[in-house]
Amino acid sequence: MAELKLRSKDPDSLRRIIQSALSERLQSVTTGIKRTEERLQEFETKYQLSTEEFIIRFNNDELSHSFDFDEWLGEARMLVHLQQTKESIEEIHFVD
Repeated sequence: MAELKLRSKDPDSLRRIIQSALSERLQSVTTGIKRTEERLQEFETKYQLSTEEFIIRFNNDELSHSFDFDEWLGEARMLVHLQQTKESIEEIHFVD
């Protein structure tokens, strides 16, 4: 695990600023995950397919191309990105 050192005339203030920024970013990412999951659920309901099954069938060229499918694929990729971002933020720990 990498360690990052920052210097400041007021380290307590810097720590609060960074913690606040991380907290706000985590909240934003969490909200994005929720919205993306809701959007994926809409596609799954509309097409009666799980996202996993859709991706398999889409990648195997079993489905005709459509704007909905492009959007569905984009939402699935976005969810993976947001989940990775959330994990990265949650893994940050301050050391003294």
